[in-house]
Amino acid sequence: MRWAGHVARMWESGVAYRLLGGKRDRKRPLGRPRLSWEDNIKMDLMEVGCEGVDWMDLAQDRDRWLAIVNAVMNLLVP
Repeated sequence: MRWAGHVARMWESGVAYRLLGGKRDRKRPLGRPRLSWEDNIKMDLMEVGCEGVDWMDLAQDRDRWLAIVNAVMNLLVP
């Protein structure tokens, strides 16, 4: 989550930015589609009650993003 916030604030021409938001042009294999990093970020946001929010826009506000990252990390700690 912390890395995703860093990448969201990068320039759009950055390699990591393009890898995170990019689509594969290969034909997908049979079965369930694989989860992308963006899908995992959206699932984490859903767990803390931020579903339906564009995470790329949310990550632009560092203080708010840090609060959400800390909330997600607290869910992982028993």
